[in-house]
Amino acid sequence: MRRLVRLATAVILGGAMLASTALVGAAPADTTPSTTLVPAHAGARDAQTAILALFDKYEVVASDSPDDFYLDLIRNAAFPGKVNDIAVECGNSLYQPILDRYIAGQDMPLSEVRQVWRNTTQPMCGFSTFYERLFPLVRRINEKLPPAKKLRVLACDPPIDWSKVHSPQDRIPFLDRDASIANVMKNQVLAKHRKALMLFGIGHLLHGEDSAVGRYEQQYPNVTFTIVLHLGFAKDNDRLEKRMTSWPVPALAPFKGTWLGTLPSSYFILRPPDLPTDGKGYPGADGYLYVGPRDHLLREPLSARTVLDTEYLAELQRRADAVHAPPDSLMRPGVIFQRELQSSVLQYDPDGP
Repeated sequence: MRRLVRLATAVILGGAMLASTALVGAAPADTTPSTTLVPAHAGARDAQTAILALFDKYEVVASDSPDDFYLDLIRNAAFPGKVNDIAVECGNSLYQPILDRYIAGQDMPLSEVRQVWRNTTQPMCGFSTFYERLFPLVRRINEKLPPAKKLRVLACDPPIDWSKVHSPQDRIPFLDRDASIANVMKNQVLAKHRKALMLFGIGHLLHGEDSAVGRYEQQYPNVTFTIVLHLGFAKDNDRLEKRMTSWPVPALAPFKGTWLGTLPSSYFILRPPDLPTDGKGYPGADGYLYVGPRDHLLREPLSARTVLDTEYLAELQRRADAVHAPPDSLMRPGVIFQRELQSSVLQYDPDGP
């Protein structure tokens, strides 16, 4: 799983004006014109305002890199009036009944609920500080909501039962994560005419046949707005980021009708890295989340609760051995800890290893 990133997130649909005479220059090696006129209406909006407005047009808003911004958005008093479900990557769908009971406010030990995000196919989920805060927050918000507005959290990872995994073959039926995500979205959200906020790594959310969103779009087209997070530009970063200094923070910008949409795809830090670079904008994405300049973006630290849970760490090691994970695999806690020691607290560290 991609490294969990600690980022406040943002959304832009249009609003505050960018200078209509601003120009986007291209590096000499590019075939794009050296200047591109930016429409006068292009701009960025406050992230919370923009995301909530998106639900008036779309059934699903699918966003990259969940973190504190989304906790703030969910706390917004207007959120339950716009959204029914929060679909998450770090949630084992095997435990959906447990998650439903917990989110609904039923009394149960936290150790039982932790299974939801600790027992997914992705070991890094178990070290997330985001999910161990998200679930209790939604539970607390639901306490004061009427039944018709109570939020539901949907676990979308394949329903793997790790107690039954003793060989690599035992894990094979649970490797197609996008199929699991797409099925949950179709059956629990779209078929029921509900609205959902999706929080996943961007590779699952891009429009196209291979992603989870692309798979359910074959049956439910044009219902999803996909947002990618600004992690800096692949080239000309300082010059391009200067164009964002007047934006609200956090903010969201659409690609369509803005200078971002005219920028060659090769200027973006593409995830997955094999996305085509010969077009414009970010392939498969509709909006661009800006939470601040690249140099100020922080990583999400590992959860101390998980690091100190020796029983759980031993279970993770057992799982890695059972599926014959390589010695350098992130399935192994020691590898995760070593990477944490070597990594900067900043997302972008030019002097790092």
